[in-house]
Amino acid sequence: MAEKTLEAYGRDVGQFLAFLSRHLGGLPSLKAVGALRTADLRAFLAARRNEGAGARTLARGVAGVRSLVRFLEREEGINGAAIRALRTPRQPRSLPRPLTVDDALAVADPGMQGAAEPWAAARDAAVFGLLYGCGLRISEALALTRGDAPVRGVETLRITGKGGKTRLVPVLPSVSAAVETYLRLCPYAAAPGEPLFVGVRGGPLNPRIIQKAMETLRSALGLPESATPHALRHSFATHLLSASDDLRTVQELLGHASPSTTQAYTAVDTRRLLQAYDRAHPRARG
Repeated sequence: MAEKTLEAYGRDVGQFLAFLSRHLGGLPSLKAVGALRTADLRAFLAARRNEGAGARTLARGVAGVRSLVRFLEREEGINGAAIRALRTPRQPRSLPRPLTVDDALAVADPGMQGAAEPWAAARDAAVFGLLYGCGLRISEALALTRGDAPVRGVETLRITGKGGKTRLVPVLPSVSAAVETYLRLCPYAAAPGEPLFVGVRGGPLNPRIIQKAMETLRSALGLPESATPHALRHSFATHLLSASDDLRTVQELLGHASPSTTQAYTAVDTRRLLQAYDRAHPRARG
């Protein structure tokens, strides 16, 4: 599993064991965990909900606890029937919120960046170009090394995403040009294995810097709060599907394990089509 997934599961298991200590009045033993009832587990979810955890966080918490109990069943022979009977909280159905084509292009425009130093503005434009032009997650873009730099002559990037899943992503000439401009202006030299994108002091670029750059662009371009760096990945998928209707290819480019995850973008496109119909068609206005 991905490092951040492991960290999240570790937190979830820690929260579960802390809850059991309070709920049972002492440190939970293997026997106590095996004797848990479904009502005890529902109490854990209720406590987490009262702390502000949403449905997605609760669902991940259930997954982490189930993994723990499966391990204890296998290694210690406890009874995990209660956790198997627990139903995962219902997930709210939310659609991705992409930018328009014009807004996505504006975000990746070097002339729109608000960084004071020209090289930092070029850096931000190159990162945004990778998010929109290649559909990368921000963590994937910032994990690139100088040796990975998608400059002229590099036609594809090999990206390792969630769960260690590897995919090949084509590189647009405009993205290569943005990265080359950044490298030409960047005042810091780096070895092939060092980070491609660096901060003002030369260390690895913090994702928060890119998030703040997007906040500045939101203000300058009048974009909604949903315009985040990750929305550029949503925009990549939505605009590709709108133009090609090739769900399988977009799934591979995004690195989704299941086509059902990618299908959310078809719903976005259908919704926007219906909204345009409602605004424009004479019968819809009747």
